[in-house]
Amino acid sequence: MALVPYEESAAIGLQKFYKPLATFSFANHTIQIRQDWRQLGVAAVVWDAAVVLSMYLEMGAVEVRGCSAVELGAGTGLVGIVAALLGAHVTITDRKVALEFLKSNVEANLPPHIQPKVVVKELTWGQNLESFSPGEFDLILGADVIYLEDTFTELLQTLGHLCSSNSVILLACRIRYERDSNFLTMLERQFTVSKVHYDPEKDVYIYKAQKRIQREDL
Repeated sequence: MALVPYEESAAIGLQKFYKPLATFSFANHTIQIRQDWRQLGVAAVVWDAAVVLSMYLEMGAVEVRGCSAVELGAGTGLVGIVAALLGAHVTITDRKVALEFLKSNVEANLPPHIQPKVVVKELTWGQNLESFSPGEFDLILGADVIYLEDTFTELLQTLGHLCSSNSVILLACRIRYERDSNFLTMLERQFTVSKVHYDPEKDVYIYKAQKRIQREDL
């Protein structure tokens, strides 16, 4: 059963999600991601937003090496794996039901000397935030996490908890519905937001966000 419903035309490319392996080349490594659509649904396939965000990290537009990064709603873990291969210390998160599957992909694709820099950890947005220090991460990554309106408030709460005033948030998404734009409006109330990349072939945007500086009136 899928973790969450996903409104996507069944006629468009679903066959690729049934492939047991999806193969990519990033950071001078061949990455083979195991997929399991039948068991875990949307959490266990590689969506285009994850590929575009991985490409963006590899481009070097943000400093990855040596930073503390977290991937939200990681699913297969592709983005977190790429960040680790590029030199980040990465916490890769998802809901409990997806963790064993996520761990298997992480362990299969990271060399032994990199694996100690990566932690796979449970995170349900807005719930177990006490297990993360406020402002803990330099870089917060999310690929296709903006699609279920019921989670928007919890996602914003989670972003606010995990990042400091110096942290950078990168969210990769396809703007499908009005609700997706609504989330960006909600995000702009707490963060400065800019569009930093667009992939026309995959129709995926990357947005960069940072906490707004709170100034007291003099």
